[in-house]
Amino acid sequence: MTENTLIFFEEQDLLKPESFSETERFILEAINMKVAGGNSLADILDFLFSETKKIIPCDRMDVAFLEDDNTRMVLHSVKTVYNQVYLKKGFASDVITGSIRRVFQSGIPSVINDMRSHAKTHPMSESTKHLVREGIMSSMVCPLMVDDRPVGVFMCRSRTPDAYGKHEVSLQMAFAQRMGQAVEKAYIIEQLSTAMSSYMEMLSFVSHELKNPLTSIIMTAQTLSSGFFGEIGKKQKHATDRIIAKAEYLLNLTGEYLSLAGIENGEIKMRTKIVDFYRDVILHSIDIVNPLFISKNISFREETVKVLPNLKCDPELMKIVLTNFLSNAAKYSDKGAEVLLKISIKDDMLRVAVWNEGPGFPESEKMNLFKRFSILKTPELAERKGHGVGLYVTWKIIQLHGGHIWADSEHGKWAEFYFEIPLNENFPEL
Repeated sequence: MTENTLIFFEEQDLLKPESFSETERFILEAINMKVAGGNSLADILDFLFSETKKIIPCDRMDVAFLEDDNTRMVLHSVKTVYNQVYLKKGFASDVITGSIRRVFQSGIPSVINDMRSHAKTHPMSESTKHLVREGIMSSMVCPLMVDDRPVGVFMCRSRTPDAYGKHEVSLQMAFAQRMGQAVEKAYIIEQLSTAMSSYMEMLSFVSHELKNPLTSIIMTAQTLSSGFFGEIGKKQKHATDRIIAKAEYLLNLTGEYLSLAGIENGEIKMRTKIVDFYRDVILHSIDIVNPLFISKNISFREETVKVLPNLKCDPELMKIVLTNFLSNAAKYSDKGAEVLLKISIKDDMLRVAVWNEGPGFPESEKMNLFKRFSILKTPELAERKGHGVGLYVTWKIIQLHGGHIWADSEHGKWAEFYFEIPLNENFPEL
């Protein structure tokens, strides 16, 4: 049935598989196997283009997906045998009425075998104009369906007029059903990866923009609280100190988010060197957290081997790990409690453990400790603010060092966090 220059086929028009040649059946089977087993959308489409050209006239192959509640079609992939491309990836068109909707309803491809005539009868079609400029004369549009649900279209284009008929439509339909589900899966994985990358970029940008103003707020409030601008009353000092505490919390949060974003985006790289681990990492981290120990009257002790050898690591990243362990120990300890730092060597591994008196955590929550944005849901911890970033960042850093990280607890009494890193300089491939 013809509507202007468009040809729509019915299911009864399709040829039986036995009508295909041996070569066509062989290539169709290869396509089906690749589509079923492929995970990368780019790999699937590259293979599809190379094999489709062997049995169907195809100078250009496009894949477009439905977006925005199926109201918009966005061109996701373009493969051509020529260089001058005008209809490019990212081109979007609305899906309201017309041939695309009918293709989805029937589940059968539509064909245009005279693109120049079609451009004249459809002057508002931007995509047709671009294709004609590329020299495309014929076009076949096949629906991508998953469980009778439209997800997009797969299109073969040819620079030869009258390139597509029942035989070509039947060949394309022979692998289109298998293709829909596999391509949608690969597309979703790709979209999730892109969304995560964009999210991390936004997180990094926002955190970076907050860091300097928060530092300025803290410094100004500390100067005010110290009486540098003139003596202030007890109520005013109390209010100023609360501003400092809240701003410091936010500054710490932005620091952890910056670390998270940097690691996830690959911006933070290992910069290893031989270090005096006790001097360059341990003492530095204790110095950072010590004011928190003092403010909560926490008794801090160390147990360490007499001789701690130098080792190769990234000292800046390891400071993040140990500072997180120590600050968490202070945060989740009661006033007047005890925190113990233990450093030992066993089987060519450096082990660092931080033990603290406090509410700890139940065994059921242990599996959630080092997950991204995971916050332990226990009544004892509800009042002690956490954001599920710090421990995940420490886990990532220890992984980069080829080490291991874990935790133990007796719920209601104590918690202990450990990490081990190798004393030698062999790190996993990144």
